[in-house]
Amino acid sequence: MNERAGPARPVRWVVAVGNGCIGSGTCLATAPSYFVETSEGKSRPVNDEVDANEPVRDAAAFCPVEAITVTDARTGEPLEP
Repeated sequence: MNERAGPARPVRWVVAVGNGCIGSGTCLATAPSYFVETSEGKSRPVNDEVDANEPVRDAAAFCPVEAITVTDARTGEPLEP
């Protein structure tokens, strides 16, 4: 049986900000289209799932308390931190 490969699906990431967020604003500065500030002064993702992109990964990598997690939406593999 020969299966034809369809168009590649874009890689999607699941983004989350944990309770450890201290509201440093690093993610807001690094990826302003992907994070917003809550009324409590903490950050949260605009969308829980996004197309793979470097600003989101950078925001997670630069978070001073590693409160941002990025995982592959298909595999669940952790990408950051």
